[in-house]
Amino acid sequence: MAAPQNYLAVIKVVGIGGGGVNAVNRMIEVGLRGVEFIAINTDAQALLMSDADVKLDVGRELTRGLGAGANPDVGRQAAEDHSDEIEEVLRGADMVFVTAGEGGGTGTGGAPVVARIARSLGALTIGVVTRPFTFEGRRRASSAENGIEALRDEVDTLIVIPNDRLLSISDRNVSVLDAFRSADQVLLSGVQGITDLITTPGLINLDFADVKSVMQGAGSALMGIGSARGEDRAVKAAELAIASPLLEASIDGAHGVLLSIQGGSDLGLFEINEAARLVQEVAHPEANIIFGAVIDDALGDEARVTVIAAGFDDVKATSPSLEDVKAAQVPAPPAPVAAPHAAAAGNGGSPLAPRPAQPVASHAGLSQWSQGHTGLPADGGFDVELPAVVEPDLSGNRNDDLDVPDFLK
Repeated sequence: MAAPQNYLAVIKVVGIGGGGVNAVNRMIEVGLRGVEFIAINTDAQALLMSDADVKLDVGRELTRGLGAGANPDVGRQAAEDHSDEIEEVLRGADMVFVTAGEGGGTGTGGAPVVARIARSLGALTIGVVTRPFTFEGRRRASSAENGIEALRDEVDTLIVIPNDRLLSISDRNVSVLDAFRSADQVLLSGVQGITDLITTPGLINLDFADVKSVMQGAGSALMGIGSARGEDRAVKAAELAIASPLLEASIDGAHGVLLSIQGGSDLGLFEINEAARLVQEVAHPEANIIFGAVIDDALGDEARVTVIAAGFDDVKATSPSLEDVKAAQVPAPPAPVAAPHAAAAGNGGSPLAPRPAQPVASHAGLSQWSQGHTGLPADGGFDVELPAVVEPDLSGNRNDDLDVPDFLK
């Protein structure tokens, strides 16, 4: 009788196009473990600069290695022409990440082709892409939206990161180069937050089947990241992740949540439990919450939390009025009136109408939990941050409209 073999999940990360290949290079640079990197591009010169395990130059006859010229049709055709080669490098994968910067040619047009092939091979396929900065122009934004919709149809789960949201967590003097590096870093966080749970032995271990139970067929997903130091660091990091400017909507009501907590060897089980409880209280009461803790002594006293939420009862992730719907369903208890905040567009209210100090949900709310467990004020800092992200002001009273996706303007 043959001895049983121990198998590890085969995870492949595919960066396609300039943005995708840059993101892969960043992942290699920081030493992302347990995955195989594949770089695909129509730009042969850019491909030479990649340190990926596998490099695939597509569209050699179509583009002569000179790129797709920001034309998604060229990118799609280039990938189709080399579908057999793409299938060969993806074969055997249990999980495939397809990462790209939407709005260009190769990534926008080719990513859906790569995802379709990966899924046809039986791999759990996750798209992690960025929406372009506003300053990149309306044409690029329009191409990005079309590419995102095409990719959504071909993946199990799609995480879209709006680059404009990076501006709200960056210094006003940030350079263009650093802005794009930040976008690469966020793509890294999205992939690493999932892969580390599977590939790295942790305080609380997860396996591939756990992740698959949340991500398979989940559709659109939201990702938030946070980090903190000192007392209650894991809880504070979880709070920051839930209120992350990268979120295009609240995670309230999510049916599937993947929670990754990273910290040093002194990371305690109690603080992990408190952070997980916080996320549980803002998700759907019946949510499938998969969480794990990874020990990394290089973090010192820092705790990092990545939250990926999916399964929103077919409500689009870009909905700006989730909080308003919940607030309308349950009357708020008497509470001091908080500072006025902008109302959600289209709800018929004045843009300067005040909001209750505590958001109320059918289960324990984030603000109530924070007040009772961390000593934070009732708003926990979230009513200051969330309205600008969850409920964008489209009334035209703001001069800075970078938080508003280009297609909504």
